[in-house]
Amino acid sequence: MSRIGKVPVKVPAGVTASIADGVLSMKGPKGTLTIDMVSDVIYAVEGETVTVKPANETKRARSFWGMQRTMVQNLVTGVTEGFTKTLQITGVGYRAAVQGKNLKLQLGYSHDVDFTIPDGIEIKTPDATTVNITGIDKQQVGQVAAEIRRWRKPEPYKGKGIKYAGEYIFRKEGKKK
Repeated sequence: MSRIGKVPVKVPAGVTASIADGVLSMKGPKGTLTIDMVSDVIYAVEGETVTVKPANETKRARSFWGMQRTMVQNLVTGVTEGFTKTLQITGVGYRAAVQGKNLKLQLGYSHDVDFTIPDGIEIKTPDATTVNITGIDKQQVGQVAAEIRRWRKPEPYKGKGIKYAGEYIFRKEGKKK
C-alpha cells in the first residue's frame, strides 16, 4: 500500500484540473502543464482534489501509484509556484552571464561556453558565480541544471567547478612529500 499514493492532491483556488483523451492537464497562473495518464492507474478529479488509485493489484500498478501521485502534485506546484534550481560556480576566473537567450559561461576553457536557454526556462545570474534556473516543469528545470553542470563538474581536490547549491563535495587530500 502506497503511503504517498493514498493522499489526495489538493488543487488550490485559481488552478483547474481536467482529464481528456488520456491526458491530465493543470492550468494555473503560471501556465499549463500536462501528463499522459498511465493505464494501470485511475485518476479522478473531485472538486478541489485529484485522487490516484491503482486500477488492479498487479505489481506494476502498485509501483506506478505513488509516482503518478507525485507527478500530479508536481503539476500543481509548477503552475502555482514554479521550480527553481541554483548552481554555484567555484574557481578562479569562472563566471556566468546571461546575454539575451544565451548563458555565457567562462569555465577555464580556451573558449567561452554558450548555452542556449530553452523555451519555458528562465535563467538569472544575480552575481557572476550564481546561476538561478526557474520554470514550471520540474523535469525540464532539473535537466537544464544538469546540462549546465556537465560542462565542469566539481573536482574533489580543489572543489573547482559547477555544483548545486547545498551539494556537498567530498574533498580528497593531495599528494604528500
